[in-house]
Amino acid sequence: MKEKLEQIKSNGLEKIESAKDLAELEVVKKDLTGKKSELASVLKSMSDLSIDEKKSIGMLATEIKNLFNEKLTLKEETLISEMSVLDEPIDLTLPGSKVNEGALHPITQMRYDLNEAFLSLGFEVYSEDDISSEKYAFDNLNFAKDHPARQSMDTYWIEGTEDKEGASRLCLRPHLTGASVRYLKKHGVPARFVYPGGVYRNETTDARHERAFFQYEALIVDKDISFSSGMVMIQTILEKVFGRKINTRMREGFFPFTEPGYEIDMECLVCGGKGCKVCNHNGWIEVMPGGVIHPNVLKSAGIDPDEWTGFYINIGLDRLVMMRYGVDDVRLFHSADLRFLKQFK
Repeated sequence: MKEKLEQIKSNGLEKIESAKDLAELEVVKKDLTGKKSELASVLKSMSDLSIDEKKSIGMLATEIKNLFNEKLTLKEETLISEMSVLDEPIDLTLPGSKVNEGALHPITQMRYDLNEAFLSLGFEVYSEDDISSEKYAFDNLNFAKDHPARQSMDTYWIEGTEDKEGASRLCLRPHLTGASVRYLKKHGVPARFVYPGGVYRNETTDARHERAFFQYEALIVDKDISFSSGMVMIQTILEKVFGRKINTRMREGFFPFTEPGYEIDMECLVCGGKGCKVCNHNGWIEVMPGGVIHPNVLKSAGIDPDEWTGFYINIGLDRLVMMRYGVDDVRLFHSADLRFLKQFK
């Protein structure tokens, strides 16, 4: 039996040495050390041997198995090194190359900061698809049939649906407010939620306007809400974002989905209120239009306006980021210019 073991040893070492790749070596390993290998068969046939023979044969078989495992490991390392595409060995003592670190886009970071602020006030963060419809973007929000925003000059209608109406007439959402009716239909009242996202309008670009930009809308619906509580919330949010008290003012504004509507302006932080191209040289910039939710919008969501009321705020996210960093042209944020964006790591 010792002769047989020596033959297994000789053949096995030859097979290991002749393996050309890792796949072939794996087959050799199974043949030499697996449960159905010749070595395993020898060990199973030792029952008829004497105690001394069992001891010597067992020790020899173990030595051969250990030798196989050692040679298999060495062969594997050799095959792996031969697979390297490098012309010369790697010098591990050399300093490595610096890895370029990414960072959140400043608008994304502002959105996260606002999420944190509103979540701390008990709001839920809600989202919907970028494609909306005439029903949710206009009909449910009390827009008149001849409102200019419905026309192609303001809204991007999806090709093939322009001649349809209501839910069948699709568009890239021109604002976020349509999400309010979707949410209220699904979750009911009372409600307290925010919904950030991108919006799309066909308009001329300049330092304050882009065709695709970001908004951040908030809505509270309840039975007893004071108008002044909305102003307290707005001031709290601005202090959270900028880390200090921000000068604001409220003025009358008209929106079909509010009654009454208002505009919230903040002092321009780019020029410190002195006047620049960002604030149209008047020292103030509009950042949060909003108002009390119109009764017709509540009716569209199946809610009784005699029992429930609420108010919107719609934050111009891009403009708020401009104020945070003193950037004087909103187009820079959408330019994908890494020279500009790397400043905000």
